[in-house]
Parts: sequence; C-alpha cells; structure tokens
Amino acid sequence: MENNENNLQPQSGAEYDASSIQVLEGLEAVRKRPGMYIGSTGERGLHHLVYEIVDNAIDEALAGYCDHIEVDILPGDIIRVRDNGRGIPVDIQKKMGLPAVTVVFTVLHAGGKFGGSGYKVSGGLHGVGSSVVNALSTYLEVEVDKDGKRYYQKFERGVPVEDLKVIGDTDRTGTIVTFKADPEIFTDTTSYDYDTLLTRLREQAFLNAGIKITLTDQRKDAQSGSIEERQDVLHYEGGIKSYCEFLLSKKRSEALSDDVIYIRGEKGDAIVEIAMLYNTGYDTNIISFANNIHTVDGGTHESAFKTSLTRVINNYARQFKMLKDNDANFKGDDVQEGLIAVISVKLTDAQFEGQTKAKLGNTYIGTLVSGAMSKDLTDYLESNPSIAKAIVNKVMSASTAREKAQKARELERAKNSGIGRTRMPDKLADCISRDNTRTELYIVEGDSAGGSAKVGRDSNFQAILPLWGKMLNVEKARIDKVYGNEKLTPVVIALGTGIGDTFDITKLRYDKVIIMADADVDGAHIRTLLLTFFFRYMPQLIETGHVYLAQPPLFEVRKGKIKKYAYDEAQRDAFIKELGGNTTVQRFKGLGEMKAELLWETTMDPDFRTMLKVTMDDAQKADAVFSVLMGDEVEPRRKFIEDNAQYAEDLDI
Repeated sequence: MENNENNLQPQSGAEYDASSIQVLEGLEAVRKRPGMYIGSTGERGLHHLVYEIVDNAIDEALAGYCDHIEVDILPGDIIRVRDNGRGIPVDIQKKMGLPAVTVVFTVLHAGGKFGGSGYKVSGGLHGVGSSVVNALSTYLEVEVDKDGKRYYQKFERGVPVEDLKVIGDTDRTGTIVTFKADPEIFTDTTSYDYDTLLTRLREQAFLNAGIKITLTDQRKDAQSGSIEERQDVLHYEGGIKSYCEFLLSKKRSEALSDDVIYIRGEKGDAIVEIAMLYNTGYDTNIISFANNIHTVDGGTHESAFKTSLTRVINNYARQFKMLKDNDANFKGDDVQEGLIAVISVKLTDAQFEGQTKAKLGNTYIGTLVSGAMSKDLTDYLESNPSIAKAIVNKVMSASTAREKAQKARELERAKNSGIGRTRMPDKLADCISRDNTRTELYIVEGDSAGGSAKVGRDSNFQAILPLWGKMLNVEKARIDKVYGNEKLTPVVIALGTGIGDTFDITKLRYDKVIIMADADVDGAHIRTLLLTFFFRYMPQLIETGHVYLAQPPLFEVRKGKIKKYAYDEAQRDAFIKELGGNTTVQRFKGLGEMKAELLWETTMDPDFRTMLKVTMDDAQKADAVFSVLMGDEVEPRRKFIEDNAQYAEDLDI
C-alpha cells in the first residue's frame, strides 16, 4: 500500500545546472525588515534560519537526489548543514553573469523552484531562503562538491568577501552551508535550543520516508566547559505511518486498530498521503502539511479530509445498519474524536494564503484528497469489519456525549435566562468594578485560603473564587462530563465565556485569571488540572495572555524591623547571608495559614507581587505534555509550570 521509494527516485531527464536558476528580482535590504521574511527576530526567527537551509536539502530529497542530511550545532552556536544531493550549480548564471551558487545566496527569488526544471515540488521560502539566511548572518560559508571538485565561497552579512574558488578534489556530491546568526539582528539570543530543532527535524524525517537526518550538538557544557556531544539520528521507513504511531506514544490512550490506516492518491505530479489512527482518548490531533510545510491553519487538503471522513463514516454506518433510517448523521466533531491523523500533500505550484504559508489554497488538491479517502478508507472499513465496528461505536458514543452536552448547555441557559445578569456561583466573592480591562479573578485552593484572600483583597477590582475537593481530570473526560461538574461549573460561570465551541473571549469578565495554590503536591495538582481544563476547553484564555500563576512566598526572613520574603530555599539563604546574624526565619505552611494582610502584601498587591504568566507557543507540544502530566508522577507536573510559564515583572495593571 505504501510506496517509500517515491521521494527518493530521481526525476528522469532532470538536469540541475545554471539554466535551472531563474532570477525574479535583485537582493533588497532584508536586514532592514527581517520580520517580513522569517517572522521575527526572536528565538523563533533564529531557528527559522536553520529550517530554511535544511528545507533546501529536503527539496533535493523530494527530487530523489539526497538521502542524508547532517545538521551540526558547533561551538559558538554556529550551524553547519551538509547534504549529499547534487550540489548547488556553480556554472555561470547567464542573466546575472555570476556563478549560480553566488546568485542563490545573494539574490532574492533566485533558485531552482521557478522554471520547473530544477524542482517539481519544493518547500522553503520560494527562493528567498538561502539569501535571507545569508543576509542575516555575521558570516556564511558555502562548499559545493560537484563534478569532482570542491568549490568554496564566503559571505559576510550577505555580501561576498571573495569569489567562488576551487579548494580541492572530491569524490562526493552535495552542499555544505555553515553560518553564524548575526547578533545585530537577533538581539534577544543567538543560542539554539536543541529540542526545538529536534522536533522540527524529526517532523521532516517522518514526512520524507527513508531519508536520514542526523542532528548533533557539539557545544561546550556551560558548567564543565567540556564538549558533551548529543546526537539524534532520525530515520523512519514508515513515513507518516510512523508519525502517527509516534504521536500516539505521547498519549496515554490505546489504539483501536493494530495498524495505522494509510491512504494514498496520485494525479499527475500531485501526491496525497494520509495516515490515521483512532485511539481510546477523546481529543483530536489532525496535522496537515503541504510540500513539507506545516499548514497550521489547514486549507483545502485538511478541509477535504474532514468532510470526506464524515461522509465515509456515515455511509458505512448506514450501509451496515449501525445508523437507523430515522437517526441523524454523525457530525464532524463526532468522527474526529480520538483521531490522530497526518495529512501530507506534495504538489507543484502550491498556493498558500498569507505570508507565513499557514493555509493551502489549491482547490484541485481537495478533490484528490476526497477521492482517495472515498476509495481507500471505504475499502479499509469493509475489509476490517471488527475495527470498523469499534470506530463507529466510538463515533456513536461521541455523538451521544455531544447531544448530552448540548442539552446541558441549554439547561444552563434556561436557568440563567431570567431578568438581570447570570446568577454567579455562591462561593464567588465578586469585585465591584465591571471594567474587564482591569478586573482580576483569583481561583484559590480551599475555603481557608479563600477566606484570607477575601479579607485581604482590594474588592474594587479583585474577585475570589475558592475551589475545594478533587477536581475532574478533563484529560480523561468528554465535554458532557464538564457541564454540571460542581468543581468546574463555578469557574465557567464566573468567567462568562462559555467553553468548547461556544467559547467567546469577548464575554470574559476578568482581565487576569490568577490561579493561587499552595507550593506543594496538592497545589501542583490543582494548578495542573486547571491549566489542563483551560487548554482543552478555553485555549484562547492562554493564547491571549489572560492566565497567571500567583507566587506566594515560602519564607519570611526578618531582622529587627527589616523583613524579606523568599520564594525558594536559595533565596532564603541569600537573604540570611545578606542580613547577617540574629535573623529569624518563618516558613509559611500554606495560603490558609497566612493572615489576610500578609497575603495581600506578598501575593496580591499589584505594586509588589510576583506572578507567572502562562503561555502556549506550540499547541501540539503542549497537548503531548498535558497527556504526560496526567500520569502519577508529580515532577512532570512541576516541569510544565517551569517550562510553560513566563516570568512576569512590572505587570501593567
């Protein structure tokens, strides 16, 4: 069913020389507006430089000429990318009168991706990637192994400092690009995160079955000063089928089938691959790509997949009488529950909507996806009746849960449809102000801490909502279980936004939603469960920066009238040393043990408090982390808070 050789077979008669390099326009001042080309000059843009050079090597793999890409992080955060492709052309490009490799690295929109003879399918930045990386690097060196010779050229901030020259003989082919990101451009950091690169490169290895990508970190250890090499070799013959299995391994659910369902369609130069796997969980994880580019906003290929999946499942259920004549069809959300799917399309002249190429616009690819789904998925279900029955039963269960959730929503609306505003939870001590640009809701662990917070707060703009008892683990529950849950319903009503598909950020009643819990195991559990709830059913709360974690101190260090509050043992010891002898140290047992005045002074006063602002940069990564967090180990929960909460000082309140 799967054809792994497709990506690595050379296109017949495809010559890759200077005539393949077509110039659309000259180099402009990329350095003046780098964000236009790489999105930002922060950490994300920094890593994007690596992706652009790797994407060029991937294009060689797509054309069938490259099967190994090596990415090295050298000491000093220098990046080296080596491939065993054909090597960038070195002969003279006629229009520019320069070696083609020089044109590729100095002219925008110059590359083998425009005329059709260089690459039929490609990703990257449409021919600007190499020149943009060059322009934004302190220096860049390119070495080309071609026709028995090794060629070399060096650039500084995009400008050649010497002509292309032969530096030796070689029996290999390929390209080596070495560059150092310019700190004048990347003022935040020029240090690469290994795991960030690993995630992206692993993705590329999955999407191109059979290719091997080696990532090596040769930087020195910051403490020991020695080089402790870290390396990952990424090689997946199963392609996107292996990707599905990898994504499942990050969850705590079991597959409904032994094998990944694989679907393939092909027409002309366009290829569609889909791998899908149902599991016992409740969340949906559909990831789509076009020419190896992650289309985070979907597009014609993803929309066609969802529509045809719903149609095929409904047709099968009716054909085999699992849906009766008077039963309503399953909805899209029903058939997607517990689904992991990877959609990969490769096509010529891909049309993307937006500068960041987050959404595919080619209409014909949707038709190809629909046709492949109708044929291959139908054949699979009819050939595997026991698995088909398990899938339809899960879809039916999801449909029933959705209907229950709808009734619960309607009941809740009916309860609150009287005159005046929605009746607030009994335990909520609301604030006086209705200005939702400055109001705050403290969600507090337990009635005791809630009592101190109510007394200590500024009631003009601070509201307090105590929670008690064990909360529902929403990672293991459907939305119908959330409605009516006595622990979560007060949170939903207090916030006013609704949840799930009815969520409306414009109805948020508070500017800051602050989780205030003890710094112990139970407190970590409460924080994790609430964050999981927000992530699953109110992700916009986190995305728009409304969720915070309060940071109550652990110690008070006092000497005479001088007192300092420490948030960990190291800070406590530093204060003891700073104040000298005759200091007294008090350890706070918990929020409930703190007097109202002290809670205000240390944790709630906007002028002095410290809070953590929760952010989500990568929903896919966060989803995997949440699933891990809901295990029995406490430390992973704490690590989430450390990794996904951004230290915030001088809050603008």
